[in-house]
Order: sequence, then C-alpha cells, then structure tokens
Amino acid sequence: MIKLAVSGCRGRMGQRITELALQDKAFKIAALLENKNRQDVPLLSHNIPINFEDAALKGSGVLIEFTTPDATLAHLKSCQQYGVNMVIGTTGFTKAQIAQIKKASSKIAIVFSSNMSVGVNLVFGLIRRAAEITGKNYTITLSETHHVHKKDAPSGTAKTMAEIAEAHSKSRVKDIASIREGEVIGDHTITFESPVDLISIHHHAKTRDIFAEGSLVAAKFLSKKKKGLFNMQDVLGL
Repeated sequence: MIKLAVSGCRGRMGQRITELALQDKAFKIAALLENKNRQDVPLLSHNIPINFEDAALKGSGVLIEFTTPDATLAHLKSCQQYGVNMVIGTTGFTKAQIAQIKKASSKIAIVFSSNMSVGVNLVFGLIRRAAEITGKNYTITLSETHHVHKKDAPSGTAKTMAEIAEAHSKSRVKDIASIREGEVIGDHTITFESPVDLISIHHHAKTRDIFAEGSLVAAKFLSKKKKGLFNMQDVLGL
C-alpha cells in the first residue's frame, strides 16, 4: 500500500486527489498538508488531521503537489530530508527553480509534468508527430483558456506544447494566446497552417478529475522508483 501525502489539501485539486485516493485501495492517506496562512482551514478532512508543518511528511512514500512554486520548493527540501518521492503538477517555475527540481531528483524520484492528464499527454505525442511531418512549411500558433484564478500565463501545458512543436519542426511558434475567463478548467489548441490547409489539435478538459487521476497514476509509478526525474510520458510509456 502506498502511503500518500497531499499538499494544498483544501484546494480544488488537493480535495479531489484526496477523495479519489480514498476510493483506491492502493493508497493510504499518510498526511494532508495546508498553508498555515490560509484562513478557515478545518482540523480534519475526511477524518484525517490537516497539518501545517512539513514534519508530517515523515513516513510517507509519495507527496502529490499542486500548489505554488515557492511552496513546492519548500516541500522539495523536506521530501529530500525524509526520503519522500514527489509528483509535481505545480506550474509557473523559473528556469532556476526547475534546476533545483532536477538536482533533487538525484536523491528522490520525481514525476514533474506541466499536465498530468493522460489525454493531454497523448496530445503531446500527436504534436510531436505533426511537427516532424510539417517541419518549417507550416506556421505554428497556440491558444489556451483557463479560469480567472490561474496565475501563470501561458499555462505550463501550452509551454510544453510549444517546446515539443519547436523541437520537432525546427521552427518557432509564432504566437501563444492566453485567455482567463470564468471557471474554464483548461482548453488548449495548436494549429499548423500552410497556404493550402490548416491542421488543428485541440484538448478540452471537462473536469479536474483528469489531472487528479493522472497524478495518482504517477504516484503508483513512483512507488517503484528510488530516484530520478520522470514526466508523464515516462509514466504512460508514450
């Protein structure tokens, strides 16, 4: 049984990850973490104590993290201290912060992905193939829409899509349009356009469960790893 810790347990993602993990016999919730500065945090969630100190991580096997870059890096240090593997779904990191994550993977196993969704990672593969075939003959543009609460723009997923397209087409993405409106969970579209046609690859997230479910798949993957840096392509064997 995997002893699971969930950071940001009262956030939308944290709550759903906890609920799904409680329904999966492969997991036992070992720790729920929340920001001590967050107001109105209850003492319990699903009859499990909510902790504000990283010492609660001791004894956990995997921590799932969908919070902020600063909180994630703080927990990264604690996970190295206590030997806890990490699933990192947080986005908005700087290059220097990403370097810290890579360095930590020499001590613990980490799945670090801009998007934990199985469907989105399938889209990443489709983009790779499309970019290889179209090459420099097509103009590439991207658009992404998220809820008004999302802080980073472009989204981490859009950045990954652009990186894949550029690496395999050997041309630059012309534009990334970011829209923040309502409670949109996540829409991403990449287009490859030539003078004679337009190819569009689109992903629409209906529910946050796609990210929560994917993070639990990643946690199961990490339960068999000692150290190293992985992404969802590795987890899914794509």
